[in-house]
Amino acid sequence: MKTPPSKPTQDFVPLKEVRDGIAVLKDDSMRAILLASSLNLALKSEDEQNAVIYQFQNFLNSLDFTVQIVIQSRELDIRPYIALLEERQKAQVEELIKVQTKEYIEFIKSFTAQTNIMTKNFFIVIPYTPQLFGSGKGIAGIFGGKKKGSKSAKDAQLSVFEENRTQLEQRVGVVEAGLVRTGVRVARLGTEEIVEVFYKLFNPGETEKPIQIN
Repeated sequence: MKTPPSKPTQDFVPLKEVRDGIAVLKDDSMRAILLASSLNLALKSEDEQNAVIYQFQNFLNSLDFTVQIVIQSRELDIRPYIALLEERQKAQVEELIKVQTKEYIEFIKSFTAQTNIMTKNFFIVIPYTPQLFGSGKGIAGIFGGKKKGSKSAKDAQLSVFEENRTQLEQRVGVVEAGLVRTGVRVARLGTEEIVEVFYKLFNPGETEKPIQIN
């Protein structure tokens, strides 16, 4: 009995492409991703805590579509920071500061070896699933019956993508406004950032490089 051929890894990844800051899945549904900051409620007064919770409740109740909140927790890779300190140690001309830098490096190495320092990213995934009539699969065939590679078919697919993106952008605006009212800062991920998020998701052992919120 022959062993069936193994499927390539790509068959198990739902992502089809990342285009113009939008993740397009294999079913042609679209996802925008926001990176959100965190809030430390413990440092706020009781009135401030209640206000934040109330605003967040209003935000959730105002949505007429689903969103996904993803918390990514990873062990922080301290190696780039250590490498930076070692470079500065070598470039230092003052002997005392050079010794102090070396001691600081040893302290950081010892501390991180004994304590797991974690980094957390908070993502808001905003979906949009096009209607069957408006999907990129069927509209080119409905109008004109052109071949898939023809110019008119490509133009039709581009038009559909832009229409669907407009709908998605409206949802993104609603989510951004709602989160800002709660005191949460958000940053829209572009194409490169989304690719990085998915790469780290499927390659968790790779070196961490945190995404910044300006």
